Amino acid sequence: MLQTWVVVAASIAYLGILFAVAFYGDRRADSGRSVINSGTTYALSLAVFATSWTYYGSVGRAAVDGSGFLTTYLGPTLMMALGWLVLRRIIRISKRNRITSMADFISARYGKSSSLGGLVTIIAAIGIVPYIALQLKAVSATFEIIRGQPTAGHVPMFQDTALYVALLLAGFTILFGTRHLDATERHEGMVAAIAFESVVKLVAFVAAGIFVTFGLYGGFGDLFSQAAQANLSTLFTLGEQTGTWAWLIVLAALASLLLPRQWQIGVVENVDERHLKRAMWLFPLYLLIINIFVLPIAAGGLLRLGSEVNPDTYVLTLPMDAGQGALTLLVFIGGLSAATGMIIVEMVALSTMVSNSLVMPALLRGAPKFVQRRNLAKLILFVRRATIVLVMLAGYAFFRFAGEGSALVSIGLVSFAAMAQFAPAVLGGLFWKGGTRDGALVGLVAGFTVWAYTLLLPAWLSDTFLRDGPFGISALRPQQLFGIGGMDSVSHAMFWSMLVNIGGYVCVSLIQRPNVAERAQAVLFVDALADPAEPRAWHRAVTIGELRSLLERFGRTIDGPSNADADPEQIRQAETELAGSIGTASARIMIASVAGEERLGVEEVMEMIDEASQVATLEERHRLARELHDSVSQALFSMTLYTRAVELAAQKEGADPDGPVARGLAELRKLTQGALAEMRGALFQLRPDTLHEEGLVSAIRKGASAIAVRENLRVEVIAPEERLPLSAFREEELFRVVQEAMHNCVKHASPSRIEVRLSLDGDLLIEVADDGTGFDPSAPHIAGLGLTGMRERMRRIGGRLVIDSHPDGPTTVRLVVPDAMEIQERAR
Repeated sequence: MLQTWVVVAASIAYLGILFAVAFYGDRRADSGRSVINSGTTYALSLAVFATSWTYYGSVGRAAVDGSGFLTTYLGPTLMMALGWLVLRRIIRISKRNRITSMADFISARYGKSSSLGGLVTIIAAIGIVPYIALQLKAVSATFEIIRGQPTAGHVPMFQDTALYVALLLAGFTILFGTRHLDATERHEGMVAAIAFESVVKLVAFVAAGIFVTFGLYGGFGDLFSQAAQANLSTLFTLGEQTGTWAWLIVLAALASLLLPRQWQIGVVENVDERHLKRAMWLFPLYLLIINIFVLPIAAGGLLRLGSEVNPDTYVLTLPMDAGQGALTLLVFIGGLSAATGMIIVEMVALSTMVSNSLVMPALLRGAPKFVQRRNLAKLILFVRRATIVLVMLAGYAFFRFAGEGSALVSIGLVSFAAMAQFAPAVLGGLFWKGGTRDGALVGLVAGFTVWAYTLLLPAWLSDTFLRDGPFGISALRPQQLFGIGGMDSVSHAMFWSMLVNIGGYVCVSLIQRPNVAERAQAVLFVDALADPAEPRAWHRAVTIGELRSLLERFGRTIDGPSNADADPEQIRQAETELAGSIGTASARIMIASVAGEERLGVEEVMEMIDEASQVATLEERHRLARELHDSVSQALFSMTLYTRAVELAAQKEGADPDGPVARGLAELRKLTQGALAEMRGALFQLRPDTLHEEGLVSAIRKGASAIAVRENLRVEVIAPEERLPLSAFREEELFRVVQEAMHNCVKHASPSRIEVRLSLDGDLLIEVADDGTGFDPSAPHIAGLGLTGMRERMRRIGGRLVIDSHPDGPTTVRLVVPDAMEIQERAR
């Protein structure tokens, strides 16, 4: 054993080193020389996933379930394999929309709903409490063991080491992560310290593993041979049913993304999206290395210490039993590092969510005059610090009243299952535009309720309640809901909570069509990797002085003369500053308070057109097209056939082929054929199905053919035969511009020939040229040509419109889409 003052002094010294690393990282960041701008540092910081559960609990689980402990690490490995598809998309969206927490992300995806963000925050706070309890249990238990005073039985609260550990870590977290408000909610010093901690706990755990494997035994072969002779066969089994393995792997994969600390490190603290490439292999490698010695330590503990010692503590007690004081202290510091790293990041992330998604929206909506106060920055910091203390105390309460007798792994899985409830809303929102706010709300509430009933409450419920169910209703037994048995408690809870969560999210979303705001946000999120975001505009001008006055309430400022109008970039900068302090939804409300109502961006305008105008217009066009086809078009076709039949009958009866009857029938047939051709052309304009079925080139050819027949002129299309891999939106816009250009030729130029040329050589170039009368493109007022609408359509797809014309010469309209080859590659 070690003397108490040695353990305490070493712990405080280590925490001091952490603070020094964080302080150094912040100072370097302030001077523009980031110490974390590295893929290696990013990957090491992601290893905050390896908490005291990994450090102590994996060995304890291996001693009981054998290789079953691997599920916790196979899940994150699987998630990182999908990192370029999922995590990269989340990072891109968060940076583009200045999102600073998971609650803010889910809120922004579903129409920037503050109620949804608040619900996510509440669920995260409740769900993370058992995980805090896990860290307190690990630190307090190992502290008592290392000083030779392991607790036995229930300890009075004010003699409980865990209480003082909770208060100490709360204070340290306040100093560590809430010293000031940050404009982007990034904490470079914290990330540097977490990366340092990841190295410390890896070195300590591997050192313990090497000592046990090669110091106490003669290597892996000798250790496992002795374990086999001692009939410790459990060590070499999977320890779980296949179904349980599958659930636990999925659970761990989701937790590695959705735990608040993982989101904070993986998304908010990400400096460069490209760092993800290295993390995709280095983070799984870290997990592999730290798990190499899990089974050897478990085997050594069972052989040397047996079941009299808690298997969760084998990492510490084996060196201690062998009299290795220095190694024992190093192992304890490694476990302290694993716990403090988790608590620091978790509390920083959670306190940000509480202040940004609960407190500030409530203040801005319930007490709008409150925003006139000058000390809002102090208020926000107070809220965050109070959140840290309250959640830490809640974690202690859970540990004391529900978690003292539980294994570390079982406590951690309770939190994992809670965080998994965010998966349908997050992943569905990334890949499905049909998800709605109400669907996400229903799914979250239903899933969280089932999680609490089947997994959280049983820790406090009586054995009678668990055995018989409420009021003796066996179908409602928390751990055998509706008679479904044969599963462990975590798999059972995951099955039912995911069933109601996903079912509620999908069903409500399908029943309830997304509103305008939800559809606009869906476009920004689902298509995040394709198109850049549109800048925000505001109704009225705002001065730099007004923005400065607003920012100063949060301890921020902005450069420039006070009476000068702020440009869009300065307004965006002000909003960014506020978003880091109070969240994107609250920042939007604050900017709107000085800049007026927010205008809709281009994406939102397009969504409104889709919902309110375009759908109705297209439906009316299709209805009219069907009616014309079924009535007028069919009548004209019948007239053509009937006229031809009369001509043939007249010829058979010997009528004069040059006589008035024959000439009249021929003229009538010509007229009906022309009318039929014109009607088909009109139907194509109303319902150009070819555009969606066969692509832009085919649609242009058919549209040109219809114009040629109707106007009796030559229209030639020179274009590639294959379909261009353009998006439906770009095809629609380009077709409408070409269509308008050809109509302008017919209407205003009186041409005898129109030529449409399409080429793809880097840029996509479409030219519509005629040989008729031109015009002056620089004239201030050109009525009836629709040039403004044509230019707007081209701007929306990132292209430009060029007019080459002269009053005495022909006209060429050029449509240019730069870098179309990149468009092709993205489409593939």
